[in-house]
Amino acid sequence: MKAPGFWSDPAAIAGYLLSPLGSIVGAVTLRRMARPGARAALPVICIGNPTVGGSGKSPATLMVASRLAALGHRPAILTRGYGGRLAGPLSVDPIRHDAGAVGDEALVHARSFITIVARDRVAGAALAANQGATIVVMDDGFQNPSLIKDLAILVVDAAAGLGNGRIIPAGPLRAPFAPQLDRAQALLVVGSGQAGADLAARAAGRARAVVTARLVPSPGIAAWLTGRDVLAFCGIGRPAKFIETLGQAGARNAVLRPFPDHHAYGDADARRLLDEAALTGLPLVTTEKDAVKLHGSTALAALGAAATVVPVRLTPDEPAALDRLLLPFSRPAAS
Repeated sequence: MKAPGFWSDPAAIAGYLLSPLGSIVGAVTLRRMARPGARAALPVICIGNPTVGGSGKSPATLMVASRLAALGHRPAILTRGYGGRLAGPLSVDPIRHDAGAVGDEALVHARSFITIVARDRVAGAALAANQGATIVVMDDGFQNPSLIKDLAILVVDAAAGLGNGRIIPAGPLRAPFAPQLDRAQALLVVGSGQAGADLAARAAGRARAVVTARLVPSPGIAAWLTGRDVLAFCGIGRPAKFIETLGQAGARNAVLRPFPDHHAYGDADARRLLDEAALTGLPLVTTEKDAVKLHGSTALAALGAAATVVPVRLTPDEPAALDRLLLPFSRPAAS
């Protein structure tokens, strides 16, 4: 899905005209969120977002899972598997499964942690327990009431904020922000920007914990990028975030070729990108989430071989702030 331009413009007439429909959508979502859920056998930490689009939710999921592992847990990541055809519940195997089956984000998660794809979250949490996990980290599902969350963290992008502040389809919000925040215990602000600072202040004013973090490329890739001009392509919720990351890593200039979020690349896409790279002499760069989809045909394999993957990790500005949220779930490491 590509976000309409008026979602970022509070003065746009389209947002105003669609606001009554957004009010209905928001009310329905809040009623759904109020339904009682089931208690899982394991603690459940939910990483959600109040808006649609790219906020950094999946990198936040990996950051939280990594910290829980350091605290002695064996975390399992639970995801719906957006973009995949399999409903689950199933444990993702990067060798057997591809993005068409389980979605791109699930494949990235499965490189590091037990990853369960399940549209039925309750069944997915049960499978995580059967797989030997000690805690569940949900990637998305904040608005889904089926599982009781022991800790809910809302993720926002500091630059984009809440866009025009309106509810789908008038804007990017899934429901009114304040009631969503009241159902969470913390707000995680990714990157820097006045919108993020304002939301952090609102969260603190409602006695919610605030954690700030930033996307950091791996040191080796940052060294390679420094001073280079590159041809970047990605299919993520906010493609501009990838350009920001490349610039922060030292790239001199990045020409962006954006695709819709969770885009399924085809041969025509691959040939077009390879032809442009050959014509301009610019090296191709992409995200981990996009790279897992570059196979299945000669053209896609060629694009995958030509593109340099830029791994990024979300790093908290103050690790102690994240630990204050997660330490209640700590456990002795297995001997």
